[in-house]
Amino acid sequence: MVGFRIDEEMWGEHRFEPEHGDAERRRMGFCVTWGADNVRQYLDPRDQGFLACDLEGTVTVEGLCEEAPCTGRLELRYFKDHTIRYTLEFEVDDVPYRYVGEKMHIYPWNLPWSHTTCFGRLKRADTGELISTSLTHFKLRDAPAFLASLRLA
Repeated sequence: MVGFRIDEEMWGEHRFEPEHGDAERRRMGFCVTWGADNVRQYLDPRDQGFLACDLEGTVTVEGLCEEAPCTGRLELRYFKDHTIRYTLEFEVDDVPYRYVGEKMHIYPWNLPWSHTTCFGRLKRADTGELISTSLTHFKLRDAPAFLASLRLA
C-alpha cells in the first residue's frame, strides 16, 4: 500500500464581519500537509474517499489566531462541481471554528487562475455564525517547493 504527502501554503487577506471587528483587511493563511495512505483507493472513483484526504497543519487569521493547529479535509471535486474544497477545523480560546475555502470554476482553460485562488468563509463551528470572509492564493512561484515536498508515505 503506497501513499503520499504534500505540503501546501496559501496566503492572502480576510475581513471580519461587522459584529466581529473592523472592516480592515487582515492577513490570513494556512500551511497544511495533505495526502492519502493508499493511492489506489484515493484514485478509485468507486471509493467513497475518491480524491479526498485528511489534512493537518496551522492556520493564521490575523486578529483571531497565529499558527493555530488545525485538522481537516481536502476534496478535489473536479468531476462533481469543478471545485477544490479545503475544510479546516481549529479552536481559539476553547471556541471551535471551521474554515471552508474553495477554488472554483476549475476547467482546463483556466487552471493558472482556478488552482491558485481560494474563496473562504470562517464560521464558528458550534453556531454556524459567519466570522469573516477571505481570499487566499497559492503563488505560482511556490510551485517548485510544493512539488518538491511530495513524498511517499
